Amino acid sequence: MKQRCYLSALGIVNALGCGGNAISPKLFAGDTSGMVLEHGLLPASPARVGRVSSALLAIPSDMASFSCRNNQLLLSALKQIENEIEFAMRRYGRARVGIILGTSTSGIAEAESAIAVKRRTGEMPSTYRYTQQEIGMTSTFLARYLNLLGPAYTISTACTSSAKAFQSARNLLRHNLCDAVIVGGADSLCQLTVNGFSSLESTTSNLTNPMSRNRNGINIGEGAALFLMTREESEIELLGVGESSDAYHMSAPHPEGLGAEMAMRAAMNDATLKPDDIDYLNLHATATPKNDEMESRAVSRLFGDRTLVSGTKPLTGHTLGAAGATELAFCWLALQQGRIPPHIWDGEPDPDLPRLNLAGQGLPFAKTTGRVCMSNSFAFGGSNASLVIGDAR
Repeated sequence: MKQRCYLSALGIVNALGCGGNAISPKLFAGDTSGMVLEHGLLPASPARVGRVSSALLAIPSDMASFSCRNNQLLLSALKQIENEIEFAMRRYGRARVGIILGTSTSGIAEAESAIAVKRRTGEMPSTYRYTQQEIGMTSTFLARYLNLLGPAYTISTACTSSAKAFQSARNLLRHNLCDAVIVGGADSLCQLTVNGFSSLESTTSNLTNPMSRNRNGINIGEGAALFLMTREESEIELLGVGESSDAYHMSAPHPEGLGAEMAMRAAMNDATLKPDDIDYLNLHATATPKNDEMESRAVSRLFGDRTLVSGTKPLTGHTLGAAGATELAFCWLALQQGRIPPHIWDGEPDPDLPRLNLAGQGLPFAKTTGRVCMSNSFAFGGSNASLVIGDAR
């Protein structure tokens, strides 16, 4: 029998706010006020982004080499579940608590600022350390901050990074390498990412409009989401994880969504569930023409137009390496609150896309027990991941 794993605590920060209590009302109201037009990210025009406006905690002075906005986001999420983590450390020991995180930007924003200073002065600023921008340093930072001695590493697979972290975290528990794992991800806004997606003609200065005939691109966002995963029974269980790699194209998904369908099927098989068992699906739904086309086809083949679905990126922007954990957190909050996050769009369906059951505002789950949610994450290079959580069985 497979070892069961539970998600017992959540810390989260993004454009909707800081903490589940602050985020939940805005999430279920479909509040897009955190999406702002910001100058300076693109050379010639403003970019609409999901900027975290909450005050972020400072990095301790004795950890200055880890000082970056990405780690500040992590620290703000961590503080929300610090009591649960401290309890786990006391109960299991510091060597039995692991950290698995996903990111794609790490501290690149700090490198951008340092390079700008060098162009003006000829020297890098004294505050800059290469450590700040290393992809793997996110987990190292938290391990040192908490003085943890268990496994700690970072996954970077673009927009599936933090989704894939859940498979690795679960493996640590199932193979008895850890008794608790801090799992999730963080990504911060930076010029490199925004300009990169802009160069692919994948961004829009309008509010992102998933599944619409008028969709024309992504809004980039930032945020962090951290869970504490253990084998101790809790209200919400990680039921299934599915991964695939279709490797169709460097940046374009398979037009029929074959890899996406494989990941969803694998997650349901892992959870021993059928499509009709899924009560809500959080779509990847980036609002680019190709992503929404392929995802709607894959979802339609599996679920038809029965299952309630929504894309929540109009509320936060696409948080890239943090998106998997962030959108799973929205599923976690949905189960906690008994409500479905609404799909925010202009209400104009694309006649070329299969019809999906896009959730309106204020919808509850159809049942009060045995509820199940799925969350999709898809990335460049054909990297696909689907996660399934639900009421503990």
